[in-house]
Amino acid sequence: MTFEFSRRGILGVFAATTVAAAPVMANAFGLMRGAGDYRRVRMYSGRTGESLDTVYWVDGKYIRDSLNEINIFMRDWRTGQVIGIDPRTIDIAAASHRLLQTNEPYMMLSGYRSPKTNAMLRAQSSGVAKSSLHMSGKAADLRLKSRSVGQMYKAAASCRAGGVGKYSRSNFVHMDCGPLRTWGS
Repeated sequence: MTFEFSRRGILGVFAATTVAAAPVMANAFGLMRGAGDYRRVRMYSGRTGESLDTVYWVDGKYIRDSLNEINIFMRDWRTGQVIGIDPRTIDIAAASHRLLQTNEPYMMLSGYRSPKTNAMLRAQSSGVAKSSLHMSGKAADLRLKSRSVGQMYKAAASCRAGGVGKYSRSNFVHMDCGPLRTWGS
């Protein structure tokens, strides 16, 4: 008898049978080490109507197919351009999500931005950096309905693994894998 296994089927078994321990360390990568032997990200995009729910890391290894799905999901929706999203950005988002203890997927407002898109947004708002980490696939702007911007900001900042910006008036948190820094009100 021959059995065919799909990647999603195998990952579903891993996800269903893995018992995750509570995060106990102070940085995002330590948090993920303490979070069990898999990493999962769940997001949706109000811009495209797409959803993403994928296990992207199992037993110490990133899953290339899952990272490719993330790259496509986090593309510049205005231009359709896709680049490689830095997995450390996803790790920070996943660790923060875990700390917030919610099943609600993130709403992704912005992932990758092409230089053209970034320039257009910068012309419209002083809050857009000229050399934004969004242009190198190292940042995401995220929102949760069930958690406040302050709660999300505190969770991401506690990971101490990159930049965290609080945008209370626009109701989102910026997370990136760049230098450690915080900003916003």
